[in-house]
Amino acid sequence: MPARILIAEDHPPSLELMRYLLGAHGYPTLSASNGREALDLARQERPDLIICDLQMPDVDGYGVVRELKQDDDLRGVPLLAVTAFSMLGDREDALRAGFDGYFSKPIEPENFVAAIEQFLPAALRASRNNGG
Repeated sequence: MPARILIAEDHPPSLELMRYLLGAHGYPTLSASNGREALDLARQERPDLIICDLQMPDVDGYGVVRELKQDDDLRGVPLLAVTAFSMLGDREDALRAGFDGYFSKPIEPENFVAAIEQFLPAALRASRNNGG
């Protein structure tokens, strides 16, 4: 069974693009439009990977990573930061805060899923499960 991926993104076009790309590659997705909703969904649904925008209402991405890395049940879930406001040092700040990976927007559709899959165990990769 391929990984279930939670996407926390408050920009609808970005959310839809990520959902489309992941879905087209066989990944079921969950979505949240703010940080509080992302935390609640993560605790309820236990996704296999979380993609999180850094700039969101209610709780920003740094608040999300801080809470999830303190949760015994979720601290091992790969957490990937995405942001449109990429500045020098932001990648390092995000990784230091506890994110496992960092992506700048706009995402590159040709490479997005392959980049995400690097953070998943082989058994949860859709391409492996689809015979690819």
